[in-house]
Amino acid sequence: MIPRPRSVAPPTWSADPYTHALHTGQGPLFLRRADGWLLPLDVERWCAAADAADLEVLRRCEGAVLDVGCGPGRLVAALGAQGRRVLGIDVSEAAVARTVRLGGQALRRSVFEPLPAEGRWGTALLIDGNVGIGGDPGALLDRMTQLLCPGGLLIVETVPGLDLDERVLVDVTDAHGAAGAPFPWARLGTPALLRRAERAGWRAVGQWAVGGRSFATLRSRRTKRTAEPPNSRAVSSSQRARKPSGDSPVTEP
Repeated sequence: MIPRPRSVAPPTWSADPYTHALHTGQGPLFLRRADGWLLPLDVERWCAAADAADLEVLRRCEGAVLDVGCGPGRLVAALGAQGRRVLGIDVSEAAVARTVRLGGQALRRSVFEPLPAEGRWGTALLIDGNVGIGGDPGALLDRMTQLLCPGGLLIVETVPGLDLDERVLVDVTDAHGAAGAPFPWARLGTPALLRRAERAGWRAVGQWAVGGRSFATLRSRRTKRTAEPPNSRAVSSSQRARKPSGDSPVTEP
């Protein structure tokens, strides 16, 4: 039996430099390790419309889609514009608010907290390095099994060109050295992801690279005798929250 997820999210992307970058739509912004190593974050791309690589990801989606760590919402907005059922989740209030401004449906929620339609999502997305959420890819893959319907699809963006399996403590910092609180993170190349996925009971069904980015798709092996249709109670992109709360999408005034 998969253990129940943690009810409290660890510190992560709600740091002030990240919030400021989302408000302006511009970097530079970095993930910084304790040894001073910096990973540039592509804020401008995250705040732009979905590009060709993103649209290829969305083309492969099945059923209702859960975008985990949706950021400023470009994928949620693009799927909604296609008339797809989609929900974004993110721990950053600024990210969720920006997603809603784009017309998307989003919740301020950790993936390890209770979520709508658990076990009924057709596809889950871990894009822009979000396989690193929580710093424990094994626990995150187990959580994805809980969220997806039997045989559901998980699309993961990986570190291109490297067999990397790194678990580190990082913070979000800007060019002036202002930083938020440290939090656990992970980085995986495709080979490492596939090894972990096999151990966690997933089946690899595809790999591709486009625009200098790399992706893999995994199929859940979870089955049950009477599976509910994956879209039966999924959140529609046309739904709007009546008021912001911990259990409701954040909406703009």
